[in-house]
Amino acid sequence: MAETRGEVRTWEVVFSAAALAAFAVFALRWGAEGLVHNRKVQIVPDLKGKPVSAALDLLAPVNLALRKEGEEFNNAVPIGAILRQNPPPGTKVREGKILRVVVSQGGETVFAPVVTGLPLRNAESLLRQSQLLLGEVSEAYSLKYEKGTVMTQDPKSEASVERNSMVNVVVSGGAPPAGVVLMPDFLRKDLAAAEGWATQNNFSVTVVKDFGALFPYGVILAQEPAPDAALSADQKVKLTISGRTKTAAGTPTKTIRYEVSQGSSDSLVRIVVVDQYGEREVFNGMRPPGSKIDLPVPDTGAGARMKVFLNGILVEEKDL
Repeated sequence: MAETRGEVRTWEVVFSAAALAAFAVFALRWGAEGLVHNRKVQIVPDLKGKPVSAALDLLAPVNLALRKEGEEFNNAVPIGAILRQNPPPGTKVREGKILRVVVSQGGETVFAPVVTGLPLRNAESLLRQSQLLLGEVSEAYSLKYEKGTVMTQDPKSEASVERNSMVNVVVSGGAPPAGVVLMPDFLRKDLAAAEGWATQNNFSVTVVKDFGALFPYGVILAQEPAPDAALSADQKVKLTISGRTKTAAGTPTKTIRYEVSQGSSDSLVRIVVVDQYGEREVFNGMRPPGSKIDLPVPDTGAGARMKVFLNGILVEEKDL
């Protein structure tokens, strides 16, 4: 009898443990499903044809993730751009969903990298890495760029071009000799600085005011001729400035933050802001791995974007 009772108790313990385990599994699943269903529903954006960095910028605001499942050669899609995605565009998913993509290994077309602002040797190396060739190299005087630095490139950066195409560049020859006057870069500088230069060099200046600008009064938004253009003796200079009243409250600002990725050597970091007034460089310099960059910039309203280039390669692009 005692043995029978012992066996019954053993079965009771086993049954109770199994029941508790089943209940725990059920509760865990129920809780997990509840957390998932509490997440917002998002529409999957179309990532096809976009570089991975641009795709990440599209997914970040809707809290979706990205996972690369593979790579394929494709002549029609530039290297590094997304060929296929799953789920497809327009699908409704919950936040936290991981989108799986196949990335192009390139073919006949590639993206032209940014070589402006790089020393010529670095620019040529970057072009080779991007399956492009250095084409014609010409030289021009410059107040903005140091001697030996690439001033302009053709085709322009991020343009889709055939593999092994030539990229022509203009390299800075340094400051001009006596008798050659170049147009300084007055963008985002105060009008007083430009007027002082014009008076000193006997140039007449036409000033146009933009009363809808968000910059403080007198900040130069656009200029003609462009920076580093050679000027004739009778050259007319046109400047567009912010017409914001001097008594208005201080201009709202935003802070740009970027952390340099870890590595074994310093990197050339270039940060560009693109807004309704055009594109302007707000930072350009060497920074050690892991260093942080904080830059206050005027808030110029909706549509402004920040681009970060690391050693001439676009690594981040997002709305401000």
